Amino acid sequence: MAKGCGDLVVLLNERWEAIGVAPRATIHHEDTPLHLAFTCYAFDAAGRFLLTRRSWAKRTWPGVWTNSCCGHPAPGEALHDAVCRRLDAELGAVPDRLDTVLAAVRYRAVMDDGIVENEVGPVVRALLTGGLRPDPREVAETAWVDWSDLAAANTVGVACLSPWSTVTITALAALGPDPRAWPAIPALDLPGGLR
Repeated sequence: MAKGCGDLVVLLNERWEAIGVAPRATIHHEDTPLHLAFTCYAFDAAGRFLLTRRSWAKRTWPGVWTNSCCGHPAPGEALHDAVCRRLDAELGAVPDRLDTVLAAVRYRAVMDDGIVENEVGPVVRALLTGGLRPDPREVAETAWVDWSDLAAANTVGVACLSPWSTVTITALAALGPDPRAWPAIPALDLPGGLR
């Protein structure tokens, strides 16, 4: 995929239908429009989860611990292509396998300075077996953690996690305790604007 393909995001209406595009750099503010995103949860062969800490240079939620990576599919970009692009850009990682495990998670969160995150999108599970080369502009730290410990901590409201992580971890925990056993969702089962 060409460089810069992730510079546009897909805007959505409340029925999660695509209604246009906007430059990624312009959409996060006090009145952020609903837009398409994805969230990726990466695991290693032993079943450990890759927790990442957002770079302190990030405009939204700097320094906050969160899921493995996330991003915005470009207009016309396939979901798994977008996930591969962001895994490479943020972590220097190439997945051995990708599966969509939740069709859509919707969240809206407001930072202390008033900037709003307003997204809906699928949740993807990635299997990583190679090394990581985190980009410090994207990721400040990484940690391989036990999924069951993280899921249990999330139920008591760990304040240091990103707001989208608390929402998605709760939804993923409902799929069962073993991330390797979560069923994959076919692309055709995703809501229309999210395919």
